[in-house]
Amino acid sequence: MNGPRKLLYVKSFGCQMNVYDSRRMADTLAPQGYVETAAADDADLVILNTCHIREKAAEKVYSELGRLRRMKDAAASEGRDLVIAVAGCVAQAEGEEIIRRQPAVDLVFGPQSYHRLPELLARAARDGKAVDTEFPVDNKFEHLAEPTPAATRARGVSAFVTVQEGCDKFCTFCVVPYTRGAEVSRPAQKILTEIEHLAAAGVREVTLIGQNVNAYHGEGPDSRPWSLARLLRRVAQVGGIDRLRYTTSHPRDMDDDLIAAHRDLHELMPQLHLPVQSGSDRILAAMNRRHSRADYLDVVKRLRDARPDLALTSDFIVGFPGETESDFAATLSLVSDVGYSGAFSFKYSPRPGTPGADMDDQIDEQTKSERLQRLQQAIDRNQAAFNRRCLGMSFDVLFERPGRYAGQLVGRSPYLQPVQATAPAALIGGIATVTITEVASNSLFGALAPGAQPRAPQPALLPAGA
Repeated sequence: MNGPRKLLYVKSFGCQMNVYDSRRMADTLAPQGYVETAAADDADLVILNTCHIREKAAEKVYSELGRLRRMKDAAASEGRDLVIAVAGCVAQAEGEEIIRRQPAVDLVFGPQSYHRLPELLARAARDGKAVDTEFPVDNKFEHLAEPTPAATRARGVSAFVTVQEGCDKFCTFCVVPYTRGAEVSRPAQKILTEIEHLAAAGVREVTLIGQNVNAYHGEGPDSRPWSLARLLRRVAQVGGIDRLRYTTSHPRDMDDDLIAAHRDLHELMPQLHLPVQSGSDRILAAMNRRHSRADYLDVVKRLRDARPDLALTSDFIVGFPGETESDFAATLSLVSDVGYSGAFSFKYSPRPGTPGADMDDQIDEQTKSERLQRLQQAIDRNQAAFNRRCLGMSFDVLFERPGRYAGQLVGRSPYLQPVQATAPAALIGGIATVTITEVASNSLFGALAPGAQPRAPQPALLPAGA
């Protein structure tokens, strides 16, 4: 460790990849003497890891920066320096504009540059400000420090692992190709080594993440490109990892091998996030989604043929330019046809630099709000129906943490639902069978099966690094 102990506060906005990136930022700064704190007020360095998918997400960042400016002024009055950094996709998109709008910011850097954080902080200290929004030639994953076992244990029994970044699809509503760049896949062995370290520190569930995760094509140990299906099969053999998930997927990349993995791997949980965005072929074409409604429903059928107990969630955008009431009705009917266990839904928000922002026939806010309300009501009905079907069923639950009340633990069902049950603290980090006795809108309540004990991690099926 170099220099005195310093406190670091990182706040993530947006997707799971930002959560992963934030943790790797902390790992990168740990050798410099930085220790994470849960309170920005105590910090010597605050990093906002930002999302640029929706307009309000960006405005939330500027609102937060206003609060941090006042905090920085208060720290200065006490003779203490507070360094403020903005990272992620808003940083990549807006660069020096952030410092112009909020001069209290010391450092701005994009999602491909955080492996250079020590160097960037030194530059900001020397020059007063630093901005790095280039897409570097070097691969950040080659330079990141591994988290310590203690840091991994403190983060819980479930972990995200980035396997792929960027997107080549260029949906007309999306900024990802411009802020994260072209699709890049990490080598399979690097991913396996990271997951082996996580398992050794007590992680039981891993979610493989990427902007377009099922387009994964990283180099395998055999020097050939591996698909996501092949990677999942190998990760399932890592000792201690009992549960696998992946997100976010594109329907066009859901190939036969990946569908077969849902059939073959009991470690792969029966829940999949498969964004569709709209149920209208006309709007799907305008979005450049490169699939039709029929294509999507065919993928759903093939998945459910392979894994009949599979639950699906999705993403929807309402009020895309030119969306008629008929187009919106097609989205509502798709929700009914698929029967999602949940979904995320948003009003279309024009992002500067994307084709959608320049399209004619922009939809007014009142219409978008009214459609969003109707869509969310339909999604909520589907989710409630799915949860009701769980009543009386028994699930294996991975317990993650204590609950709100004494003697209560909270875990996750195979379908990613929060499950609350009275259980001994020894079950944290373990998997036990729970019978669902009560259903609420966003969680389940259950009772442990008689004599339930934490299930030990499964041993490795292959030696590490095989």
